[in-house]
Amino acid sequence: MKFLRFTPLALAALMAGCSLMPAYQQPAAPVPGKFAGDAGADPASTPVAELGWRDVFTDPLLQRVIEMSLANNRDLRVAVLNIEKARAQYRVQDAALFPTVNASAGGSGSRTPADLSSTGEAITARQYSASLGFSSYEIDLFGRVRSLSAQALQQFLSTSEARRSTQISLVAEVATSYLTLAADRDRLKLARDTLQSQSDSYRLNQRSFELGAASALTLRQAQTSVDAARVDVERYTAQVAQDRNALMLLVGAEVPDELLPQALPDTATAAASPLTTIPPGLPSELLQRRPDILQAERDLKAANAYIGAARAAFYPRISLTASAGTSSSELSGLFKGGSGSWSFAPQVTLPIFDGGANRANLKIATVSRDISVAQYEKAIQTAFREVSDALAQRGTLGRQLDAQQSLVNATADSYRLSQARFQRGVDSYLSVLDSQRSLYTAQQNLIGTRLSRLTNLVTFYKTLGGGWNEATGTPVAAKSPDTAS
Repeated sequence: MKFLRFTPLALAALMAGCSLMPAYQQPAAPVPGKFAGDAGADPASTPVAELGWRDVFTDPLLQRVIEMSLANNRDLRVAVLNIEKARAQYRVQDAALFPTVNASAGGSGSRTPADLSSTGEAITARQYSASLGFSSYEIDLFGRVRSLSAQALQQFLSTSEARRSTQISLVAEVATSYLTLAADRDRLKLARDTLQSQSDSYRLNQRSFELGAASALTLRQAQTSVDAARVDVERYTAQVAQDRNALMLLVGAEVPDELLPQALPDTATAAASPLTTIPPGLPSELLQRRPDILQAERDLKAANAYIGAARAAFYPRISLTASAGTSSSELSGLFKGGSGSWSFAPQVTLPIFDGGANRANLKIATVSRDISVAQYEKAIQTAFREVSDALAQRGTLGRQLDAQQSLVNATADSYRLSQARFQRGVDSYLSVLDSQRSLYTAQQNLIGTRLSRLTNLVTFYKTLGGGWNEATGTPVAAKSPDTAS
């Protein structure tokens, strides 16, 4: 009889290994195998995703600003808290695989008056009990609970990848904002120097006008260049203040003045970056190390796992409620021999008619999985475009910088020669003004080109999934739900 009693339990335990969750298959990447350039190029000695941000951003002041942002940025803090939330949600779902055991103790008393008593006398009845048991524990015959647990695990891992992606974006944004502030300070300095130069020139023209050696037209033309420089000084003063505010928002705290950049790094700094040594012809498989793509794949796996739960809803569900303990009419006899009690109440629920709800839920799960596939593929395509754009720009910025520097040198010579011709009375002051404006524009564009070259390296680093490690060879691993404290 004992054998027959436990046969259903043993059969249920054997069937608990069944799962209706479809096998996961990673979708093929819908992009070419190489980004650009020579397909036969050797890969970099150190993968970009393994480069630490300190290896790329070598400026000590910028490193300290990045450290502050990693400690204080609120978006990164939310991403970390989302990991803790998802870890707890996974543990809640995973706990459903095991029965919840509860201990209970209680007592009751009642008095029946003589008028209602069958014996004609008042009756006082008391009952005490203590038990240990579980209720509504689902035997996971068809893997419904395990599918939900697998879904919660993938959602937790997805938030972990989201945290990595947030940190990479933060490091890149801080570096870009830092460099932008430096460039605008260069522009402000150039505008002030130009204002000083044009003010000196205006005073000379004013003196010449007072002596009758210069016309009123020449004086007013000189004044236009002074006023234009004044406008730029005020404009870049405001822009520098806005850049500083943007940097402080990213950092999440006040940035001391001694950590702020005074000017853009020289071109040798950009040329020495390890990113400039990465050859063309990079394999597009590098994209699969980007945390945003890993996050999209985790979401896809979560959607795939939920299909198993939706399929299991078509099959019977068996739940068990059982308890064992002791009962007595007297508190003193609660643990005496012969007071033992137990209960066992299995329940089978078989779906017969639900108006198509289960079929609709399965359709939702399947379509959600297909949506996740499309989002995963779109994430790869977007990443491929970002890397290709960064590579295409990297290949031209060096030559563009050389050409822009040559243009500055040529316009500087033109400005010097036009001033000499004006002083000798060969040309009007209008030619001097045109040459000065051309030089000023070329100098501003040179600053912009230098900024573009530096920010291109930042973008290239971000698009290839770098910036997670602090230094090369020191990976930071996320804790799994089972090992986290």
